[in-house]
Amino acid sequence: MAVLQLYSPFQFRNTSKSYTNVVSTRASSSLSSNLPISSPKSSDFGRLISKFKSESLSFALSGALALAVTLSGVGNAEAKVGVNKPELLPKDFTTVIDVAGFLSDGQEKRLAKEIDSIEKDTGFKLRVLAQNYPDTPGLAIKDFWQVDDRTIVFVADPTFGNILNFNVGESVDLDIPRSFWSRLAGKYGNMFYWKEKGEDASVEAAVMAISSCLREPVGANNCAEVK
Repeated sequence: MAVLQLYSPFQFRNTSKSYTNVVSTRASSSLSSNLPISSPKSSDFGRLISKFKSESLSFALSGALALAVTLSGVGNAEAKVGVNKPELLPKDFTTVIDVAGFLSDGQEKRLAKEIDSIEKDTGFKLRVLAQNYPDTPGLAIKDFWQVDDRTIVFVADPTFGNILNFNVGESVDLDIPRSFWSRLAGKYGNMFYWKEKGEDASVEAAVMAISSCLREPVGANNCAEVK
């Protein structure tokens, strides 16, 4: 799970696979050298994997969501320290949190309505956080939104140039091509776009593009076009 390292996307699926591969490779190497190794019980190993994924997710949310650097292709920004400011969260649950003031009340309501429709129709959860680092709830949104493997966390933050950044859950990653997120960020998140049309326009356009993508049948060519 890439977090403060700015060159690889943050993906729930990648972390557990990479960790499993590392464990398997080391075990295989030990066996080939005829050295005795102790094999943990499967239940213990399962708990170890679960604990690893949970800790990795916490670290990712404190870093990646605070930084808002993931799939937007921003690789030259200097690393920032993760932030956890639960006081910036709204009192009542909402799928759209705008601590940066990019959106009007009407825009927030429209986006929340669209996000609700997406979840009912597809089962995927889209969550939107608009921020200007370091003014971000950071890690606190993990529990607030109950982030899981069917969640797309969309962080709108212009700090590093491209305003669109995405953290994608494992189940989403299985259905949506990874190239979609970078193409989406390239189309609606580039600095020329949001400076000309406004941060709010980038956010709204991205949500509608995600909505269109998630509703397409899964296949070889789904989400080939950013609408």
